[in-house]
Amino acid sequence: MHVELTTNNYIEHDADLADRVQAEVDHVLGRFGDQITRVEVHLGDVNSDKKSGIDIRCTMEARIAGHQPLIASHDAASIDEAVSGAAERLERVLDSTFGRLGHVKGRTSFGGDQAI
Repeated sequence: MHVELTTNNYIEHDADLADRVQAEVDHVLGRFGDQITRVEVHLGDVNSDKKSGIDIRCTMEARIAGHQPLIASHDAASIDEAVSGAAERLERVLDSTFGRLGHVKGRTSFGGDQAI
Protein backbone atom coordinates (compact mmCIF):
# COMPACT_ATOMS: atom_id res chain seq x y z
CA MET A 1 0.00 0.00 0.00
CA HIS A 2 1.41 3.35 -1.07
CA VAL A 3 1.32 6.09 1.60
CA GLU A 4 1.79 9.76 0.69
CA LEU A 5 2.44 12.29 3.47
CA THR A 6 1.92 16.04 3.23
CA THR A 7 2.33 18.60 6.00
CA ASN A 8 1.64 22.28 6.37
CA ASN A 9 4.34 24.89 7.04
CA TYR A 10 4.25 24.38 10.82
CA ILE A 11 5.10 20.67 10.85
CA GLU A 12 8.54 19.53 9.76
CA HIS A 13 8.32 16.78 7.13
CA ASP A 14 11.33 14.50 7.59
CA ALA A 15 12.19 10.83 7.05
CA ASP A 16 11.50 9.92 10.69
CA LEU A 17 7.97 11.34 10.52
CA ALA A 18 7.32 9.60 7.20
CA ASP A 19 8.51 6.28 8.64
CA ARG A 20 6.29 6.64 11.76
CA VAL A 21 3.24 7.47 9.64
CA GLN A 22 3.95 4.58 7.23
CA ALA A 23 4.31 2.15 10.17
CA GLU A 24 1.03 3.26 11.76
CA VAL A 25 -0.90 3.08 8.48
CA ASP A 26 0.54 -0.38 7.74
CA HIS A 27 -0.28 -1.57 11.27
CA VAL A 28 -3.90 -0.38 11.32
CA LEU A 29 -4.88 -0.63 7.64
CA GLY A 30 -2.55 -3.39 6.46
CA ARG A 31 -5.30 -5.99 6.26
CA PHE A 32 -6.95 -3.94 3.48
CA GLY A 33 -3.66 -3.90 1.53
CA ASP A 34 -4.84 -5.24 -1.81
CA GLN A 35 -8.11 -3.28 -1.76
CA ILE A 36 -6.52 0.14 -1.17
CA THR A 37 -4.36 1.61 -3.92
CA ARG A 38 -3.10 4.64 -1.97
CA VAL A 39 -3.49 6.41 1.37
CA GLU A 40 -2.90 10.15 1.51
CA VAL A 41 -2.06 11.52 4.95
CA HIS A 42 -2.34 15.26 5.55
CA LEU A 43 -0.92 16.70 8.79
CA GLY A 44 -1.49 20.25 9.89
CA ASP A 45 -1.00 22.45 12.93
CA VAL A 46 -4.47 23.99 13.31
CA ASN A 47 -3.59 26.70 15.81
CA SER A 48 0.09 27.35 15.33
CA ASP A 49 0.06 30.59 17.30
CA LYS A 50 -1.35 28.92 20.43
CA LYS A 51 0.61 26.07 21.95
CA SER A 52 -2.04 24.51 24.17
CA GLY A 53 -4.78 21.91 23.82
CA ILE A 54 -5.80 20.23 20.59
CA ASP A 55 -3.22 21.35 18.09
CA ILE A 56 -2.65 18.76 15.34
CA ARG A 57 -5.13 17.59 12.69
CA CYS A 58 -4.56 14.45 10.67
CA THR A 59 -6.75 13.72 7.67
CA MET A 60 -6.43 10.39 5.86
CA GLU A 61 -7.83 9.67 2.44
CA ALA A 62 -7.98 6.06 1.23
CA ARG A 63 -8.15 5.50 -2.52
CA ILE A 64 -10.03 2.38 -3.55
CA ALA A 65 -9.99 1.24 -7.18
CA GLY A 66 -13.29 2.09 -8.86
CA HIS A 67 -14.76 4.01 -5.91
CA GLN A 68 -14.77 7.48 -4.41
CA PRO A 69 -12.02 8.18 -1.84
CA LEU A 70 -12.89 7.51 1.80
CA ILE A 71 -11.85 10.17 4.31
CA ALA A 72 -11.38 10.28 8.08
CA SER A 73 -9.74 12.85 10.33
CA HIS A 74 -8.75 13.25 13.95
CA ASP A 75 -7.56 16.18 16.07
CA ALA A 76 -5.13 15.59 18.94
CA ALA A 77 -2.42 17.20 21.02
CA SER A 78 0.43 15.34 19.29
CA ILE A 79 1.26 14.11 15.79
CA ASP A 80 1.36 10.44 16.82
CA GLU A 81 -2.04 10.64 18.55
CA ALA A 82 -3.60 12.41 15.55
CA VAL A 83 -2.22 9.85 13.08
CA SER A 84 -3.31 6.92 15.24
CA GLY A 85 -6.81 8.35 15.74
CA ALA A 86 -7.30 9.08 12.05
CA ALA A 87 -6.10 5.59 11.08
CA GLU A 88 -8.53 3.97 13.52
CA ARG A 89 -11.42 6.07 12.22
CA LEU A 90 -10.50 5.24 8.63
CA GLU A 91 -10.38 1.56 9.56
CA ARG A 92 -14.00 1.76 10.78
CA VAL A 93 -15.06 3.57 7.58
CA LEU A 94 -13.34 0.91 5.45
CA ASP A 95 -14.93 -1.94 7.46
CA SER A 96 -18.35 -0.39 6.94
CA THR A 97 -17.81 0.32 3.25
CA PHE A 98 -16.39 -3.09 2.38
CA GLY A 99 -19.19 -4.72 4.37
CA ARG A 100 -21.77 -2.91 2.25
CA LEU A 101 -19.92 -3.68 -0.98
CA GLY A 102 -19.80 -7.37 -0.08
CA HIS A 103 -23.50 -7.57 0.82
CA VAL A 104 -25.51 -9.36 -1.83
CA LYS A 105 -29.30 -9.08 -1.62
CA GLY A 106 -30.88 -12.52 -1.46
CA ARG A 107 -27.90 -14.17 0.19
CA THR A 108 -28.75 -16.79 2.84
CA SER A 109 -28.47 -15.40 6.36
CA PHE A 110 -26.56 -17.04 9.21
CA GLY A 111 -29.84 -18.44 10.56
CA GLY A 112 -30.57 -20.17 7.28
CA ASP A 113 -33.45 -17.87 6.32
CA GLN A 114 -33.45 -16.08 2.99
CA ALA A 115 -32.15 -12.50 3.48
CA ILE A 116 -34.45 -9.76 2.26
